[in-house]
Amino acid sequence: MDASHALDADLADLPLVDHHCHGLVRRDLGRAGFEAMLTEATGPGALGGSLFDSQVGFALRRWCAPVLGLAAHAPAEEYLARRAELGAEEVARRLVAATGTQTFLVDTGYLPEPLTSPAELAALTGGRAREVVRLESLAEEVLAGDPGAAGFAEAFRTRLAVRAAHAAAVKSVAAYRVGLALDGARPSDAAVTAAADRLLRRGGAPRVADPVLHRFLVWSGIDLQLPVQFHVGYGDADVYLHRGDPLLLTDLLRATEPAGVPVLLLHNYPFHRHAGYLAQVFGHVFVDVGLATHAVGHRSGALLRELLELAPFGKVLFSSDAFGLAELYLLGTVLFRRGLGGYLAEGVAEGAWTSTDAVRVAAMIGAGNATRVYRLDG
Repeated sequence: MDASHALDADLADLPLVDHHCHGLVRRDLGRAGFEAMLTEATGPGALGGSLFDSQVGFALRRWCAPVLGLAAHAPAEEYLARRAELGAEEVARRLVAATGTQTFLVDTGYLPEPLTSPAELAALTGGRAREVVRLESLAEEVLAGDPGAAGFAEAFRTRLAVRAAHAAAVKSVAAYRVGLALDGARPSDAAVTAAADRLLRRGGAPRVADPVLHRFLVWSGIDLQLPVQFHVGYGDADVYLHRGDPLLLTDLLRATEPAGVPVLLLHNYPFHRHAGYLAQVFGHVFVDVGLATHAVGHRSGALLRELLELAPFGKVLFSSDAFGLAELYLLGTVLFRRGLGGYLAEGVAEGAWTSTDAVRVAAMIGAGNATRVYRLDG
């Protein structure tokens, strides 16, 4: 067996840490509801046809259909009928189990409807799960409890410290709310109080969308030595994509680097090359291309190659960023394995590295880097 085949065989069983994902929907879905979860849009557009006619749709028919007992590339109607026949619970059991993932770090801060808990998700593979605390959601819970503007900072720190005891990391969605051009300076408690007062004076359910508050939340996580995840780039229509370029985080990255706390840039598409640069020049920055991996389907190998042009191999992690559909867990995993395996095997064939090095790098990116960054062995 040549080195490339040996590498492919190793990647098929490569241990994975999915360092950023979400829960599964619990209900059965009709076609419209199912297709809506294949896209970052609110659903398939009336003028654009079916989401099955997209990269993610073709990838789903290729890789998910056989796990449900169908032929690869089964027509969409046949796939959806089989899914309905099995039911949501059995579909989830088969598809998530087929990922082979043993560790899930689950963002619990986005719940448009009831989703599986981290423990329920991990049980599908017999693995384990840890929570990722979404900073803005927790801040909004604290504000809704009416601590008053003057009491917000201390109340938030106290609540976060309690959650931190069991959490693997925190996450910021500043990209959605104000963009990533955040000043690096730690805001004073007086500035935080003034920002909280402005928010509360608006009335209604509190929604954090103030650069001072986002900086405060991030620094609060850093003070607890919790790795900080940032949504970057690709997302739904609520995000102003040009404000989600990770290069806009440069001031904050310079300010936070001395703390030695890992900063994880999530998704990154179409700015994944920018993210790779940041991972190279800042010692505490780590990157992935989760979400985009399954979204670009057959092109996922090219996406990984572009990320790995500059990003050190010790700074790249795996994530699916799957949400709602069990199919997205499987696609994120299969396409990642194939993309990374193909890239490393190609390098072996061209003499860029040895097969031993390639297997070692695959283990780093699949699970080793995440285990180190999140201290999962502790």
